[in-house]
Amino acid sequence: MSDSSDNEIKKIPNYGFKLQLDHKYSESWNQKVRPRLKQLPHLIPLAIRYVIYYIKIIWQGRKPLMDYINMPTGRQIYGAPIGGIGGGTIGRGYKGEFCRYGLTPGVYNYDTVSANQFIVTIRNLDGKTIYQQVLSVNQKPKYSLKSWDWNFDGKNATYTALYPRSWTEYNIKNPNVKLICRQVSPVIPNNYKDSSLPCAVFVWEINNMSDQELDISITFTFQSGIGGKTKKEYKWNESFEYKNNISGVMIHQTLSSMPCTYVIGSRANANVDISRTLIFDPNSNGSDLWMSLEKTGKLDINLNDRKTSKTEKDIACGVCANTRLKVNETRDVEFSLVWNMPKIHFFKKKHEYMRYYTKFFKNIDEDKVGVEICHYALNNYNSWESDIYNWQKSILDDTELPEWYKSAIFNELYFVADGGTVWLCPNSTDQYEKTDPRNEYGRFAYLEGQEYRMYNTYDVHFYAGFALAQLWPHLQSTLQYGIRDAISMEDHTVRWSLYDGSKYQRKLKGFVPHDIGDPYEEPFELINAYPIHDVSDWKDLNPKYILNCYRDYYLTKNINYLNDFWPSIKMVLERSLAWDKDNDGLIENSGYPDQTYDTWIMSGPSSYCGSLWLASLCCAVQIGKLVGDNENVEKYLVILEKGKLAFQEKLWNGSYYNFDSSKNEHHKCIMSDQLCGQWFLRACGFHHDVFPEECVNSALKVIYNNNVMKYKNGKQGAVNGFLPDGTIDTMTIQSEEMWTGVTYGLSALMIHQGMIDDGFRTAEGVYRTVYETIGMGFETPEALYENNHYRAIGYMRPLAIWAIQHAWNMKKIDNAN
Repeated sequence: MSDSSDNEIKKIPNYGFKLQLDHKYSESWNQKVRPRLKQLPHLIPLAIRYVIYYIKIIWQGRKPLMDYINMPTGRQIYGAPIGGIGGGTIGRGYKGEFCRYGLTPGVYNYDTVSANQFIVTIRNLDGKTIYQQVLSVNQKPKYSLKSWDWNFDGKNATYTALYPRSWTEYNIKNPNVKLICRQVSPVIPNNYKDSSLPCAVFVWEINNMSDQELDISITFTFQSGIGGKTKKEYKWNESFEYKNNISGVMIHQTLSSMPCTYVIGSRANANVDISRTLIFDPNSNGSDLWMSLEKTGKLDINLNDRKTSKTEKDIACGVCANTRLKVNETRDVEFSLVWNMPKIHFFKKKHEYMRYYTKFFKNIDEDKVGVEICHYALNNYNSWESDIYNWQKSILDDTELPEWYKSAIFNELYFVADGGTVWLCPNSTDQYEKTDPRNEYGRFAYLEGQEYRMYNTYDVHFYAGFALAQLWPHLQSTLQYGIRDAISMEDHTVRWSLYDGSKYQRKLKGFVPHDIGDPYEEPFELINAYPIHDVSDWKDLNPKYILNCYRDYYLTKNINYLNDFWPSIKMVLERSLAWDKDNDGLIENSGYPDQTYDTWIMSGPSSYCGSLWLASLCCAVQIGKLVGDNENVEKYLVILEKGKLAFQEKLWNGSYYNFDSSKNEHHKCIMSDQLCGQWFLRACGFHHDVFPEECVNSALKVIYNNNVMKYKNGKQGAVNGFLPDGTIDTMTIQSEEMWTGVTYGLSALMIHQGMIDDGFRTAEGVYRTVYETIGMGFETPEALYENNHYRAIGYMRPLAIWAIQHAWNMKKIDNAN
């Protein structure tokens, strides 16, 4: 690789999420939404039952999987998190904080740890320290580390995030030194080894622009635990020296009864010396470490003390990289942070799992795995960056794509890793067919959201899955095989519906599950954790499964996949036919919220579920042809043709498709998601095989002119429901919300249909509101209200932005042909 191309890869990109470190957002929103009076009749009984459920769960020592009593407020601090996929993540603030720890499977801790810092020390050749500063713009902590100099001037520092990398540039005025911290996480499409690693690399580019030769040190300090109050458990530190001049400190500890070792390491060379402090008290004033740096520019370690004694108190360590730079000389120093937490369990502790990354380190002594990952990261991050750069380049260099989008498309990917994600090796008891990808790629699961603690919530993954399907298709396949197996599972536990108080069976055979479990129970075994409705009666889950199956085939052309899934596709399709009460080929909704909009009532045929159903029939016909099941092809084709006629007759009103077929005043609501089925058909290579082109284009124009342009002047996405009289539909809280992921899906459909400018403008409002106005980047919520409020922070569905990229790619191919 040439120096010029190497510099191009490492330089701060032109696009991304960019801020000065003293930035203050113009608006601060929260989740304190007061329902309207007319919405209360449905909500009050639900709220009463929810309180009873809440008390019961707390009494059991668990946490509610949706906590509506203690809803968090976005902190407006986040930047790109660190870590690969499935091994846990650690959040980073754009100001440099280490925050939002996601190391315990499916559980977040939102504390910021003050002791986790980078410190710069600058000395002249006379041995005098002329500058020493914590590289944090935050104020000095109230109770600890008071001897350290904090409060770096934020106007002299800038941040850029283009996930999975970020850059923070610090401009020190006196002496004239520029520092750039480049943060690299191994999140790389189609690289299943490196993308699983629980680590990050921090490369500090030091540029001496002063008029004198300088001795400059960067020190990385790190503390045990995950911040906040945790169970008292023993911990101890241990120093290490490893191959290729890599050395550092390990912090051994236990988190939620699971062993976890932090490894903080750096690499020495002819121009860089490494020194360490084996242990310091992060709750002290920090003077010993600070004074050591100030006196010598290095840390003081007694190498005879390899380990510290065990303690229940918080402990911390430091690793310092020191180098001497001539005038106008630039040099890099490197650090790696690893969190090795190989064996995990969930709340009920019925099973123990090995994280996926451990399969690549089986021949390493268990106590050296973390150090080996540190070594591997420092030796391979250059290739990671090259791969990331080359992957992102085609999008960043596309002059037809808007600038905001080039930030959004990559930064929204944070959730693939930071979604409470677990990626696990198969257990010895797992019995998979030869064609099952779980044999090689294990099990994969991510949460519906940070607040909605259910794994692989399928009605939501339907939107989000475009990211996995395009970038890590084997992970998408493992998820799908898990859902396939769950279709045949039964759980006879009787549940109490929080929505209406009825009793129902937790899991019925032959139905697609809502989710594969709550980490506060036993995921993969206790499925359908969702407690509000009987999800076996949800009308969207079965069609979404069929559509996902065909979409995945369309992208991979793996016929074995379809052969493996065809029996389950037929099973769920047959189950769904029971919802066609009048045999017109169209399923009916049941007069309660029986789909992903779980407060929004649909009755009779609806545009949302009806379009999904017809699209799934269309795909089932195509799958049947591919696997050679001509008998069922003919059967499904007859149903499809009947359903197409019924859909037009019962829902088309001449301009768009009505919300549903009920008699209430809201049945003519303009639903932004009314053509969800058509979106998926276009994504699968169909055109207007089911829905007439003129109807689709007319409906999209109505949605754009109303749900988009009459909602916040077209600057906040597409509101879910809009009435023909020119007002937002306030029938339910969800009809007046704008769902970020749904808007991205709608935008993708617009692009498929040739409404390219309208599609990007629709999506732009989501990104600019979330990232630029209300400061919710890297915790994008599920929903925004018209003003001042949002719901469900850190949500899965916004990954649907990758459907826009899929639509754009298909459009470019069509234009080329």
